Amino acid sequence: MKPIFLLLVIALYFALLMLISWLTGRKGAGNDAFFRANKSSKWYVVAVAMIGTSISGVTFVSVPGMVRNLDMTYMQMVLGFFFGYLVIAYVLLPLYYRLNLTTIYGYLDQRYGTRSYKTGAWFFLLSKLVGAAARLYLVAFILQSLAFERWGVPFVVTVTGIILIIWLYSHKSGIKTIIWTDWLQTLLFITALLLIIWQLSSQMGMNIAEVAATIRESRHFRIFVFDDWHSTQHFFKQFFSGMFITIVMTGLDQDQMQKNLTIRTLRDAQKNVVSYGMAFAPINFLFLCLGVLLLAYAGSKGIHLPEVSDNILPLIASEHLGTAVLGIFVVGIVAAAFSSADSALTALTTSFCVDILGMRVIARN
Repeated sequence: MKPIFLLLVIALYFALLMLISWLTGRKGAGNDAFFRANKSSKWYVVAVAMIGTSISGVTFVSVPGMVRNLDMTYMQMVLGFFFGYLVIAYVLLPLYYRLNLTTIYGYLDQRYGTRSYKTGAWFFLLSKLVGAAARLYLVAFILQSLAFERWGVPFVVTVTGIILIIWLYSHKSGIKTIIWTDWLQTLLFITALLLIIWQLSSQMGMNIAEVAATIRESRHFRIFVFDDWHSTQHFFKQFFSGMFITIVMTGLDQDQMQKNLTIRTLRDAQKNVVSYGMAFAPINFLFLCLGVLLLAYAGSKGIHLPEVSDNILPLIASEHLGTAVLGIFVVGIVAAAFSSADSALTALTTSFCVDILGMRVIARN
């Protein structure tokens, strides 16, 4: 029963994505729509979509799991993220908009020449393929173990099917479609996160005040580390790591910046970056709170937790919280994974066509 239920959930979800693809594609396609969404995206829509792009399926299962070993010290790095986004908004974006770039690596061509330009683009293609594959692998593995393995479906078929689904809804209008599908997927995985927290608290018989007290009184409710400079979790190490990681992995990454470049004006693009940068703190805090609640729930029920922290949430969601929560978990992790993977696929296509093949973008009047 469980595999059939999961397949039904995924099928309905895929149908919804195809509907969005049809609605966005019928208003016009072409290179400008695929690469830049005709420069017509609303900044507040892109801001929501960017959250989904940045928070992958790995984040969905890894951040709650890391609480067991690192407490809530990850928030120190999250605080650094915001200041990295300020650098992107007020240093990098003005440069990209002044040069009217389709891909950010076009800057290398204008500043350093063709060899640097092609080298930068190839490095992006190779690194993004490896990174996207690693994130997609985790989600495909979870879906394989929960459903497809019981039907004897080979793992390679599961992965191929996921990639095919992403291609089907994104191949016509590219980034124009991706912005809206990622907008939906962001709302879905945040909703799934909240519903799982609510279900955990309900099964432990807690109201909101008791949930807050449980989290606050937990030995894992440790956010700041100032007393041990040698610790990798020291505040300044985490804070500045988060700041520079954001500048490099977002501001200098075509996948992360392509949606920003679909906004018509620089001012609106800056609003977008600052607003979704601010959203990361509360969302990641909720993921960490979920991690504390998972440990509290396992302790109250005598559940033996797996050695690998990434498996804590999948184990409890699939084995202990019922079919409804399992469906919510699958929707959440698939939404987080698809919003990251579809954006990566579109960015890879854009960079290869524009940077490597030299394809020209013809703007629609």
